[in-house]
Amino acid sequence: MWPCTPGAEHGHVTEIITGPQMSPLEVLALLGAAALVVARWLPPAARPRVTIAAGAVLVLSAIVLAVAGIRWQMLPVLAGAALALPFALSPLLRRRSGRPAWRARWWLALPGSVACVGLIATGPVAAWAFPVPVFPEPSGEFAVGTRVLQWTDPGRPETFTADPDDRRTVVVQLWYPAQKSPAGAQRARYLGRTEQEARTVSEALARGVGLPGFLVDGVPRARSRSVFDAPVDGGGGRFPVVLFSPGSGGVRTQNTAWAEELASHGYVVASLDHPYDSAAVVLADGRTITSETSSSGDADKDEELAAGWTAVRAADLGFVLTRLDGLDRGEAADPLTGRLDTGRVAVAGHSMGGAAALQAARQDRRFDAVIDLDGYPHGPASPALDQPTLALTQAITPGTDPRYLPRLTEALDAGTATSYRLTVPGAAHLTFMDGPLYLPPVPTIVGSLGRTGSPRVVAAATLAFLDAALRGKPGDLAGVLRAYGDLTVHHPDGSR
Repeated sequence: MWPCTPGAEHGHVTEIITGPQMSPLEVLALLGAAALVVARWLPPAARPRVTIAAGAVLVLSAIVLAVAGIRWQMLPVLAGAALALPFALSPLLRRRSGRPAWRARWWLALPGSVACVGLIATGPVAAWAFPVPVFPEPSGEFAVGTRVLQWTDPGRPETFTADPDDRRTVVVQLWYPAQKSPAGAQRARYLGRTEQEARTVSEALARGVGLPGFLVDGVPRARSRSVFDAPVDGGGGRFPVVLFSPGSGGVRTQNTAWAEELASHGYVVASLDHPYDSAAVVLADGRTITSETSSSGDADKDEELAAGWTAVRAADLGFVLTRLDGLDRGEAADPLTGRLDTGRVAVAGHSMGGAAALQAARQDRRFDAVIDLDGYPHGPASPALDQPTLALTQAITPGTDPRYLPRLTEALDAGTATSYRLTVPGAAHLTFMDGPLYLPPVPTIVGSLGRTGSPRVVAAATLAFLDAALRGKPGDLAGVLRAYGDLTVHHPDGSR
């Protein structure tokens, strides 16, 4: 969700329609609460009707919200309404009982009204800061399907446990070009196959960064743009493959908007959960494996640990590519058999996942291209990269690890293929995943590109690179990339 520590016009993504960040029922409750406060200041003839109508709307919407599951952002709205309600109803009740109506003097009522309005206004502000994410509509020609697979590597022991018989298991989510689903088809839930899995993952991610889980309770409610188990596109073509590794503590779904955009343009994206590293991994048998990786506080020790974790991830990526190749060749009956072009494969990752992508490409020449999304290059710097590489980074500042840029530059300069480093103005480390869709729009956290701009820039730049590297699309790739930031081209002869 917000994993990791930073080392830190091809197509367009449709603009995200964020709306008011509140559901219609929540808006009704908000309007009812506000009307209760305003009723005190209306002309006498209008007060009873407005009070009764506002109270009815508020109570009914609050009851329905309580049954459906109320978000914490609505609690200050209801608190403000609860404070205003006795003062709004008291004159009506006294009038019906035959007693003379009593109203506080305006100079006594004004502070209370202001306090109630302040509480009520906190609701939409909180909903804006921590919304239910709205995913961008993919811009490609294909609809997008998704499914989850789980594979165990019989030849590799699980190094995070003491059981000598335990074997390394990874969970993989695929996004692929699909047939268009019927109108009204249920879209895939974000963060998990079920609501329970989504909440388990969301709470684990929040714990990982020291946040109370309720702050992001809107995230597991979200739906992406893909459909679970949608039929594969019937055109008969073969699709290039992109493997993805999330950041430290990250999960397979953390770049869903990016994956769906790539899939809509004819790629199959396979994103991995790395058990004992990802915040929470829910296995097919119902077990949940949580992260066991953590910083030691010692820079040298942490670098050694990170190099080890990166090596495990790189091995996971190679194993998944082997399984995808077997799936394509029909080792087991599968809708994607014969549709995966495992001769055209890119490996990608965010943060530590970017480091894992670099290592996987060094070790496994089946990977034809590399995408590093703001990832510090952990682990050995050799052998040299033979594949074209795109490294997207945020701006280098005095607060950036001083080793980051030299190590990244060394890796790109040593490569035997032309590579690119694109520094995206206004980006932060979490710009390169789904964080801008649901985290507070604070530039130091998610950058200043906005909830619309962040996924658009990242997806457009990576699509341009993939089309050139895997599909051999002609054109001025450097010129296209320069439209999205400050570009440095690393040529095999060492020139730039």
